Amino acid sequence: MPAARKRERDSEADHRPLLPDGGGDEMSGEGGGSGLAKDRSSILLLLLLYVLQGIPLGLAGSIPMILQNRHVTYKDQATFSLSFWPFSIKLLWAPLVDSVFLEGMGRRKSWLVPAQYLIGGFMLMLSSYIDVLLGEGESHTPNVGVITTVFFMLNFLAATQDIAVDGWALTMLSRENVGWASTCNSVGQTAGYFLGYVVFLALESEDFCVHYLGQSGSLVTLSGFLYFWGILFWITTTIVWVLKHEEPSSLMEKNEGLVGTYSVLGQILKKKTMWDLILVLLTCKIGFAASDALTGLKLIEIGVPKDRLALLSIPIIPVQILLPLYISRHTAGPRPLDPFILGYPLRLVFGLVFAGVVYVTPLFRLADGSFPFHYYGLIIAIYLIHQVFVNCMFVGVMAFFARISDSSVGGTYMTLLNTFTNLGGNWPSWVALRFVSELTWTSCLGASQADTVSSCASDREKQLCEEAGGSCATWMDGYYIETVVLVIVGFLWMRWGLPTIKRLQSLPVSDWAVSQRTD
Repeated sequence: MPAARKRERDSEADHRPLLPDGGGDEMSGEGGGSGLAKDRSSILLLLLLYVLQGIPLGLAGSIPMILQNRHVTYKDQATFSLSFWPFSIKLLWAPLVDSVFLEGMGRRKSWLVPAQYLIGGFMLMLSSYIDVLLGEGESHTPNVGVITTVFFMLNFLAATQDIAVDGWALTMLSRENVGWASTCNSVGQTAGYFLGYVVFLALESEDFCVHYLGQSGSLVTLSGFLYFWGILFWITTTIVWVLKHEEPSSLMEKNEGLVGTYSVLGQILKKKTMWDLILVLLTCKIGFAASDALTGLKLIEIGVPKDRLALLSIPIIPVQILLPLYISRHTAGPRPLDPFILGYPLRLVFGLVFAGVVYVTPLFRLADGSFPFHYYGLIIAIYLIHQVFVNCMFVGVMAFFARISDSSVGGTYMTLLNTFTNLGGNWPSWVALRFVSELTWTSCLGASQADTVSSCASDREKQLCEEAGGSCATWMDGYYIETVVLVIVGFLWMRWGLPTIKRLQSLPVSDWAVSQRTD
């Protein structure tokens, strides 16, 4: 729903990536000391690296909001949504990152340093052209293809950096403190996404800066923000390269190689039960696709300021932290997917609730075009309730993954499951964005050339309608059609999906184990 593309942390979607459950045999700490003190500098470094990783993700999350204000088509939004896919498919090149490295540079730094230098370089390059690419001036159209390509590369590099940092965290921290790795990932990446999304959209908004900061205009521009972080990426990467050394033990880690890793993946995929689970993961989010991908964009189209939508995510953050902790108490037993089964139909219903919010939003608009505080309070209240069902599903699935993953193959099992989870959210969202325009019925009213200008389906037709003295009217918005149809599909899916889920979680853990390990 609103603001942050709402990704349920699975992308998040995304877009937020899921942390692979890596494993390593040899752990080494830094220097002497005891407890947390000896790893304090390493924990701070990991936090910094994950914050940097979250910046391009947050910026990518803000671009659909900016594009919507530039009146791009939903087909263009579908095209840009492809830029979020690298975190969903990083399993394809993760074995390469783990297997190929320069011993003189370090196993993880061999990928971390080039990836971060390239991220900084892309940001600096983009800072010079982003205004033109976004269609600066009324006579220009955003170049969505180029923007998508650049942000796809940024997210690809961030995903590569994520693979390297996840692996380095396991050897950078001592054995007793290795549990801090996931905390650094969650906190750092969330902070980075917050800076790149919420903070940027707020400070880039002239209206926000005038009303809340007393400024005469916006404090930052997208080009300036990209330039600042591009320079910071280069500086921090240079410092890490020169001053932070990998312990020799991390260079001695067991390396299964590309063939061994892909062999393990093949053994996992040979299981029929695994394909039943994969089918569930790839189809279970079809019913939510329209509400997840389109609701925030529709609110912006109606006139809700994008910076206000971004700021609505702030009160949600504590809930997103505390809810999983509470729900986890109900997933520790033999039936971890019960919260998923409970939350699924309720989340489907909220797709209709969000459609209702979009429908009544124009009624709340004041004479000056703004919206009252109680309107934003309504959105927050609805979104908070929605988050309960989102987290029921997310925590249940993650607990089930942890239960069935074969520890003998390290993080490969969990990463494979997370890959299909993320893909199951990405492809329905792309379809919803791609076809919503085709399902929208419009016409041109009052045109002097009514015989030649009858539709407003494309930007060209809208322009012709206005030039002929007419105005475009929407008779049926494809958003509502998609929402209702996909919610119905979701309830029909339950007839097969929920019994399948119950059957899968009733299977003994041994049914999920890899039968033979290839060393």
